[in-house]
Amino acid sequence: MEHRHVGRSGLKISEIAYGNWITHGSQVEEEAALACVAAALDEGITTFDTADAYAQTRAETVLGKALRDQRRESIEICTKVFWPTGPGANERGLSRKHIMESAAGSLRRLGTDYIDLYQAHRYDHGTPLEETLRAFDDLVRQGKVLYVGVSEWRAEEIAAAFKLADEMGLDRIISNQPQYNMLWRVIESEVIPLSEREGIGQIVFSPIAQGVLTGKYLPGSAPPASSRATDEAGSRFISRLLTDDLLTAVQQLRPVADQLGLTLAQLAVAWILQNPAVSAAIVGASRPEQVRENAKASGVRLDPAVLKQIDDILAGHIVTDPELTSSPRLRISG
Repeated sequence: MEHRHVGRSGLKISEIAYGNWITHGSQVEEEAALACVAAALDEGITTFDTADAYAQTRAETVLGKALRDQRRESIEICTKVFWPTGPGANERGLSRKHIMESAAGSLRRLGTDYIDLYQAHRYDHGTPLEETLRAFDDLVRQGKVLYVGVSEWRAEEIAAAFKLADEMGLDRIISNQPQYNMLWRVIESEVIPLSEREGIGQIVFSPIAQGVLTGKYLPGSAPPASSRATDEAGSRFISRLLTDDLLTAVQQLRPVADQLGLTLAQLAVAWILQNPAVSAAIVGASRPEQVRENAKASGVRLDPAVLKQIDDILAGHIVTDPELTSSPRLRISG
């Protein structure tokens, strides 16, 4: 497993990270979740991503249990704050109150003294940005958080955060966690250029588009039993991708993967890692063998001719316009 710096920071993370959105605490039993984390560790994955809102906080608890016996210095734990964690008016968003209380809850559930990377899960238009950045900075100064980042922020929002942090003398964000894959490339036009100038790394989610880029969903066929498309939580997002024309195009990627000795999932993850702006691709799993398969994409190099072939096959299905970030066709929440 290869490691990369997060932007221009000193933090290194495994270029394939393990994430437990949907799976831990909801889609799979705890025993299977623990087995997936064990497989990730066996493959050299050291970076684990979660959020307080995943499975109504249960995902953090399961991850904390799975990592309990690991040498803390050898792993990187990333979590997020923004979405509701309870019924109260202040149990959501990026107010100082919610950030401080959520950080305390995450530390407790994860069973750790500090969070390596604490991320604003979305931008909060109802809270002054100064308040959010000050709360994050205070957590860093208290030693409860080592680095701070954001998730799914637009380029102008990231730029505003940098300007304020510089003016106020606060710790700068080092990462952004966006959706990014062969089909959804909206960060390429604005977010990535800004991030490269400012030294932010992309820790991307949905590299296999919720399983669509694995090729297991076939045009004209019902989704396989026990797949994410048949799960109540996952189907709300993946159903938008299950059109026959898109699934047909994905099947046309199979000869490309075969020629490289890769599975379609490995090709999709390797494609992500060709972008030098990417620090890591987050993979999820409901079975240990899925983790092991995806981990083999680490270190794979794709020639420019292969990248062009992929673009040609998927032409007409690639979303690049940053104004389409609310598209009901491909938008996925993570």
